[in-house]
Order: sequence, then C-alpha cells, then structure tokens
Amino acid sequence: MHNSRVVIIDDLSRARKELKRIGVDSYGIRLMAPKALSFAIRLEKIKPQAANILKQEALSLGAEAAISRGVIDLRRKRSDVLLLGTERHYRLLIEKLRRQPFGLAEIRGELEDLLTNLKRKRWEIECGKYTLRLGKRTLIMGILNVTPDSFANGGRYNRIDSALKQAERMASEGADIIDIGGESTRPGAQPVPLKEEMRRTIPVIKELVKRIDLPISIDTYKSVVAEAALDSGASLVNDISALRMDRGMSQVISRYKAPLVLMHMQGEPRNMQKNPRYGDVVGEIISFLRERIAFAKEKGIDEEKVIIDPGIGFGKKTEHNLEIFKRLSEFKSLGRPILVGPSRKSVIGKILNLPVEERLEGTAATVAASILNGADIIRVHDVLEMKRVVDMTDAILLKR
Repeated sequence: MHNSRVVIIDDLSRARKELKRIGVDSYGIRLMAPKALSFAIRLEKIKPQAANILKQEALSLGAEAAISRGVIDLRRKRSDVLLLGTERHYRLLIEKLRRQPFGLAEIRGELEDLLTNLKRKRWEIECGKYTLRLGKRTLIMGILNVTPDSFANGGRYNRIDSALKQAERMASEGADIIDIGGESTRPGAQPVPLKEEMRRTIPVIKELVKRIDLPISIDTYKSVVAEAALDSGASLVNDISALRMDRGMSQVISRYKAPLVLMHMQGEPRNMQKNPRYGDVVGEIISFLRERIAFAKEKGIDEEKVIIDPGIGFGKKTEHNLEIFKRLSEFKSLGRPILVGPSRKSVIGKILNLPVEERLEGTAATVAASILNGADIIRVHDVLEMKRVVDMTDAILLKR
C-alpha cells in the first residue's frame, strides 16, 4: 500500500511545508508552491466581451473561467465570471490583461488587490496609547453592556460599581479590549435618547481608564457619544451602522484618528429581523462592506484603521448566520481584520433550543469556527471560557 491520500493545502505556508517534507530544494519550493494553492475568484457584472476574453486567456494558461451561456453570442449585457485556478495562474492572467480593452485593465487591478489581500495576515493598528497587533493571535473583545435591557445580561451591569467590577474581571480573564455599550441593539430594541446613553457610558469609561490597562471601545452609532467617549479615554469606535446612521460620525473618527469597526446590518435593530432576505448573503455583505470602506476613506478615515464585522444576528436568519460562519474566509478579500460577535446569539439558541443563559457551548463552537475561518477578533461575554477556546484554536492554527 502507498498510503495515498488527499492533502488539503489552503495557504502558501502549508504548500511550502509539504514540498519541503518530500525533499524539494529551495528553488523548487519557490517555483511550485504557488501552483499548489487553488481557489476561485468571482467577478460580477462583467461586459460579455471582457468575459469572453477572460475565458480564452484563462484556458490558454491551463485555468478555467465559468461564464453565462448568453455571453458567447453577446445576448447578455453583463455576466458574472467564476475564475478557477492557482495563484500562479492568476499572476500570469494579470500580466495578460495589462493592455486589454472592455474594462479588463480595471479588472486586472482588482485581481492584484485580491491576491494581496488574501495573503495578508498581520496588521498593527494604533489605538490611542495602545497598538492592536492582529493576526499573531486572536484578540478577545469583552462585552460590557451598561443597559437595563441587554438580551444577554438583563441589566446586571447598568450600575457603575457592577460595571467596573465586570470590566476588571474580564481584563483579568484575558480580554484584550473592553467594548462598552449604552444602548441595546437586540432585535426589536428601540433607540435610547442621547443624554441617557451618555449617562450610562461616559462615567464608566472615565473611571475604567484609571483601573485597567487595556484599550476601551465605545459601541455606538451616535457621533456625540463617540466623541465624548474618545475624550474620556476610549480609543476605538464600534459602529453597528457602519457610518450610516449619523453623518457626524465619520468626522469624529477622522479627527480623532480612531480605529473603527464597520459592521453590516440589514435594517435597524427595531426592524432588522422582520424577514431579512438575501440572494447571496456573503457576497452582498462583502459588497456592502467594500462600499463602506470606500466611504470611510472618502471622509478622511485611514483604511489601515478599519476593522470589518459581518454582523452575526443583525438582519439575518439562522441560515444566513450559518452561511457566514462557513464562508467567513471570503471576507479576507477586503484585506481588513475581521471581527466576529457570535456570543450567545439567537442562531445558537434556535439550533440547540436553549435560552440565552445556556448558550456557552454553542458560543464556543462558533468562536472556534470563526477563528478557523479567519477571524482576528472575537467579541464575547464569557471571557474566561472563550479565552481557553481561543488559545486552543490558535494552537491548532500555529498562531502561537
């Protein structure tokens, strides 16, 4: 017997390791490793002339391009294209597209960006007096909801003394960031008046910066709250609306040079779970986040300080959330660190038929799946237990 088996190679480092194991020399490893990494790239709404050229050029290189049936005779005005090949194929294709017509020069640039983004694994983001080093290990964002109506903790930390104790506990358990929110964003939640949100969050932030040596995030979509929080010692803004619900937010972020989490949400908290619909949930979220990153850049926000969040549970049905977990690695196409907040979410409750307080194991499973598929930051309530899950999963991925 020859011990024949399939070898799963999902990044260049694994390709190099397999080649080295069988004794390939350094030149051969450098030459062959890109040939081992095969993946698909989807291009949307391409002119039929460009789609035909892409298919011809891909086939000439030994790759493939799937196009709509109506493209060959130009009956379709636009077509999506699914390229199938290795990194080496794509590099050669990029060179062939250098002076091609029908918008292929622009597509060439997009392909170059995608290859760069997929290979990127590390980021360093200045966060006030701190630096977030992402990719070396998975960071943990501890959730501190100082609200009376949080879906997960039911107002346990809406007093300043209990909030501070919980934040200190999470810091001691291994949190890397403390995320403070003063307005519940559970499905069906109603907006909180500005003054009330300020009353809940700002005193906690002012006191907390004296007690813990960690970056503090403010979970808000209101620019006035964000500005007051940053003035009080917070150093990161987590905006569930991705700069859509308050025109002043982008100005605050730009002026303070603060890191920013852009999250996807279909609708608003009060109506987001009223029959959300998608054609391709991951494709549509990536399109949304790409547009939001571009918007942030236009408003003077440094793209290198942007973190993306697909928004588990925000305008998604159970099947949508599961699809996001499964295909999370596709968000690497955007070249930004990925934050995932699966903690105690309804998708866990629906699958396991469990109330909020019994979703620890389900959360652990989603945390591990998220990290294995590319998450850089995990946003959770149960820091101690999830720290163990994170450390174990990172060890499997050789992050440690």
